Amino acid sequence: MSDTRPVADLNPLEAAAELARLAKLIATADAAYYQDDAPDLADADYDALRRRNAEIEAAFPGLVRADSPSRRVGATPAQGFAKVRHAVPMLSLDNAFSDEDLAEFLASVRRFLKLPESEPLPLVAEPKIDGLSFSARYENRQFVRGVTRGDGAEGEDVTANLRTVAGLPRALPADAPEVLEVRGEVYISKDGFAALNRAQADAGEKTFANPRNAAAGSLRQKDANVTARRPLSAFAYAWGEVSQLSWDSHWGFLARLAEWGFPVNPRNRRCATTAEAVAAFAELDRERARLPYDIDGVVYKVDRLDWQQRLGFVSRAPRWAIARKFAAEQARTVVEAIDIQVGRTGALTPVARLSPVTVGGVVVSNATLHNADEIRRKDVRIGDTVIVQRAGDVIPQVVAVVTAERPAVTTPFVFPETCPVCGSHAENDDDGVIIRCTGGLTCPAQAVERLKHFVSRDAMNVDGLGDKAVEEFFGLGWVKRPSDLFSLKRRLDGGEISFAGRKGWAGTSIANLFAAIDARRSVPLARLIFALGIRHIGETTAKALAQLYRDLPSWVAAMRRLAAGDEAARAELTDRDGLGDAAADALAEFFAEAHNTDELARLADEIAAEPYAEAAVRASAFSGKTMVFTGTLERMSRNEAKARAESLGAKVASSVSAKTDFLVVGADAGSKAKKAAELGVKTLSEDEFLALCDAAV
Repeated sequence: MSDTRPVADLNPLEAAAELARLAKLIATADAAYYQDDAPDLADADYDALRRRNAEIEAAFPGLVRADSPSRRVGATPAQGFAKVRHAVPMLSLDNAFSDEDLAEFLASVRRFLKLPESEPLPLVAEPKIDGLSFSARYENRQFVRGVTRGDGAEGEDVTANLRTVAGLPRALPADAPEVLEVRGEVYISKDGFAALNRAQADAGEKTFANPRNAAAGSLRQKDANVTARRPLSAFAYAWGEVSQLSWDSHWGFLARLAEWGFPVNPRNRRCATTAEAVAAFAELDRERARLPYDIDGVVYKVDRLDWQQRLGFVSRAPRWAIARKFAAEQARTVVEAIDIQVGRTGALTPVARLSPVTVGGVVVSNATLHNADEIRRKDVRIGDTVIVQRAGDVIPQVVAVVTAERPAVTTPFVFPETCPVCGSHAENDDDGVIIRCTGGLTCPAQAVERLKHFVSRDAMNVDGLGDKAVEEFFGLGWVKRPSDLFSLKRRLDGGEISFAGRKGWAGTSIANLFAAIDARRSVPLARLIFALGIRHIGETTAKALAQLYRDLPSWVAAMRRLAAGDEAARAELTDRDGLGDAAADALAEFFAEAHNTDELARLADEIAAEPYAEAAVRASAFSGKTMVFTGTLERMSRNEAKARAESLGAKVASSVSAKTDFLVVGADAGSKAKKAAELGVKTLSEDEFLALCDAAV
């Protein structure tokens, strides 16, 4: 349950706890949406939670988590399709929920580009289609490959299926580029959806929950003949890799798409002013019920291509685009019980069990209550009538209690002082918000949850080893720790364990299990780090650690020094963008425990952690170098300069040290310039920095 108080009323501890919850729950929702094609919430509801995350991060920039949803897009591609790496990442969009949010987006664009208020800032407004994103690649003007978005970096090869989608050309005219990736959304119209569900019902097959699920499931059919029978349509609206640009604006690109035969939404609008952009949203909001397809908002894009290129991207989204979303839905229901769940880090999370109610087309029966403080603040009691909103995670949130309908006899909920699973004492953690079981790995619930995390898709991604199997193996004593998975086959062959008589386990399923385990005996270092389940070490943090230390032995050695109190090891870690004190404290705590380091050694005996490999970047004077910026730049904002340096392979740090390679100095530089001079660090003026950027090849 998210803390619905105004952000201004949150203290740093409360904000940190809320950001931690948002990171976990949004990741779960992303997996349901992108991997399983079965989201448990409408997109508008989902985005309310992302909005909350963005508001807290803006108010508490020092608390931004390395695994923040603002740094992620999508989810790891599901199994069953060949994987294709996108030549240009397919990123998601940040969201706006009001005219004020849109105004702030435009203001941020002006600040980044240093545009005066008098400078026009034209936008293109596009209906945001509620479907499945795709990328269609053309080489020599012939369609050669279709790919889903996946996790933004890697998607699923759906070439045969995408060929069947009406309106997408197989070949392009002579004036099209030799290489062109066109991106868009596959969808099913409202009428097509109704007809499809009638046909499914008549055939005695499962019907679809909504058009988005139907479109996603249809495009990802194993049999392209099934896809061909589904009423799929598409709109094109973006590009990925392209051999030659023949347009200088987004509006011009949409015109070229139409000329080349791609379906382009006729409701797209070019907006010369903010007022026109707001009016475009209001018009679509009024008319969306009468549109032949589902939309969940409006996407605004900066029209000028040269400005798009300067604005670039942040982690998961472009700086030059934003999605303005429609509002979420609410419903009333009754709290039948309040249970306590124990997570992998020992956090005790109260969950309201609800009388089933339909919210936004989905039946919900559970809602997280987040923590003891949240229950007390809202005074949620068993028997209460509550307002429920599906706002961004698989388990909805309780917005408020309808106190006027409270039964005559109720009592406030009393949070337990002991773990409901192992009986260990429960106490407030360091931030004073979350109550945790002190049992550690002696608590069965924590051990099981850590195993589930270890094998999950975003971690080790052991295909087919789901939660029920993990619980079963743990209960049998077969798998008590992650390394036990990799000795399972040896123990089976040695007669120590047996699947005989175990329901659901036969020759094929057993063979598939061991094949999936063996397939994960070599994984990228970042995946292994994330899979360990260390507090505050999310996917993005794990990647930053892998980039910093490069290989497993170097990382382990540095972490041992950190745990021993080595200040140089801590400084090396916390000086890097994306890492900080919370991560350093968590890593030190983890490596200070012998059972953790012993388990990591056992894992190293079973699997190979692939050393970190840098993504290809343009060759430049900054490749692999550590840079720091100080002072006021005249020709671009500090953020734009940092983004440009990172795009050329640099590592941007926050402070000058002996490991700094370049200090870029703007006007009114302070102590950093003095320290650089003392250490002999090379300094660059803004003009020198830009000249080296322009010289990159």
